[in-house]
Amino acid sequence: MKTLKYSRQRESIKTCLMGRKDHPTADALYTSIREQFPNISLGTVYRNLNLLVELGEIRKFSCGDGTDHFDYDTSPHYHFVCRHCGKITDVPMNAAADLEDDASHFIEGNIESHTVFFYGCCGDCLKNQTLY
Repeated sequence: MKTLKYSRQRESIKTCLMGRKDHPTADALYTSIREQFPNISLGTVYRNLNLLVELGEIRKFSCGDGTDHFDYDTSPHYHFVCRHCGKITDVPMNAAADLEDDASHFIEGNIESHTVFFYGCCGDCLKNQTLY
């Protein structure tokens, strides 16, 4: 495997993502990173995010809003997506390990992982009653 040269920008992107629980887009991370690296380009952020995904250090997922989101937590876990405000939160429950075994009976091939999203209305939106 090729040795990866250290990059302050990449480390900053990783550190920024580590400190966030909102599953940001590349654009949101770019906005945060620019405070520390004013000359960084959006392309650099995208390239480094994709590299970190390839290395398995972060996860990239799409939850139906047309954009990719990034998560520092690479452990198996589920997400809740509010259909009203778009907020994405981790669901603090154990991932169903037997789900992949169950699904393998219906699939010709090898299942490596699974992703589950729960969709609905978050508590904040329900409290604000902005929906109804």
